[in-house]
Amino acid sequence: MLKAKQTTTVQIGQVKVGGESPVVVQSMTNTDTADAEKTAQQIVELARAGSELVRITVNSDAAAEQVPHIKNRVQQLGSNVPIIGDFHFNGHKLLSNHPECAEALDKYRINPGNVGKGKKRDEQFAQLIELACQYDKPVRIGVNWGSLDQAVLAATMDENAHRDEPLDAKEIMYQAMIRSALESAQQAQDIGLEKNKIILSCKMSNVQDLIEVYQSLSAECDYPLHLGLTEAGMGSKGIVASTAALAVLLQQGIGDTIRISLTPEPGGDRTQEVIVAQEILQTMGLRSFIPQVVACPGCGRTSSTYFQQLAQDIQSYLRHSMPQWKQQYPGVEDMTVAVMGCVVNGPGESKHANIGISLPGTGEKPVAPVYEDGEKTVTLKGDKIAEEFQDIINNYIESHYTQQES
Repeated sequence: MLKAKQTTTVQIGQVKVGGESPVVVQSMTNTDTADAEKTAQQIVELARAGSELVRITVNSDAAAEQVPHIKNRVQQLGSNVPIIGDFHFNGHKLLSNHPECAEALDKYRINPGNVGKGKKRDEQFAQLIELACQYDKPVRIGVNWGSLDQAVLAATMDENAHRDEPLDAKEIMYQAMIRSALESAQQAQDIGLEKNKIILSCKMSNVQDLIEVYQSLSAECDYPLHLGLTEAGMGSKGIVASTAALAVLLQQGIGDTIRISLTPEPGGDRTQEVIVAQEILQTMGLRSFIPQVVACPGCGRTSSTYFQQLAQDIQSYLRHSMPQWKQQYPGVEDMTVAVMGCVVNGPGESKHANIGISLPGTGEKPVAPVYEDGEKTVTLKGDKIAEEFQDIINNYIESHYTQQES
């Protein structure tokens, strides 16, 4: 799976985006940024879940004033995750009036459709870019079809009206999105922002539209691209739609950083969007984050829910343990664990995994063979199969992934 085109590398804090770097996972807080403690806590939660970049809303003087305090608090909590400021409408004023905010942020995200209108648009866009140059910050120029620059759209429509064979409305929208991104990037470079400080995005909320736009955008530039289906929605719909769109593009080598824009359940865990992003990349074989659990869906042979509970418990245990394991056991994120429910595919799948267990199905002998690297090592029975299997996993990790001292 090769990149369709090599992109420029952009450095954001300690994270590299583009070039030969792996696709980067990012997310965004949904706290009031003026609440520094709550925002810092959520940034750290997202970072611990695996978000390598975290974006925060900076929409008011109160929010801008708290950014340096948020940065300091995040570092006190043990995280150096780069923090991105998301600006709309008044970013030029906030960055000018709050230099400590401008300095503390690791990247700025600006939307060319929300910078200003008419002559003010160019002046305020230039002011934002000049500030990025002054503070040596990279910028994501993020076009969104819900807030597309109307001047660009009008110019594109006017040009289309003079075509011998005019394009349809959807094609005009695509062209306007791409034009807004590329013209804004060129303007930024003309003002003085280096090319290796620019990332582009053209977000839409329809799967086929997003694929079409990014395929065209990728063909026309070599800036790093941030992927995301904007306003993806809630629950399974948001997950499926985001996966459908991003998987197609990633398979074609398009995309350098991704975000899954899920609408959380009321009071829901914001880290879900990070987990989904990681799982997309890992199931596609692009990156590894945690050991993967292979588990069967169940059928009439598995009327007991025991194997389902064990698979869930093992998955939770692996994810919970990864922050420590990542430092202690290099390579453990590539491990696979199989938790199977009956004799049909259980032994075979368990043999394919690094470590696997084949639990007894309905009417089968109440024993559970365990396989390590394709070989049966022990057969578990009784009431403590789950605890014993977890111990076996721990022993396997310690014996196979402990870094040897040179």
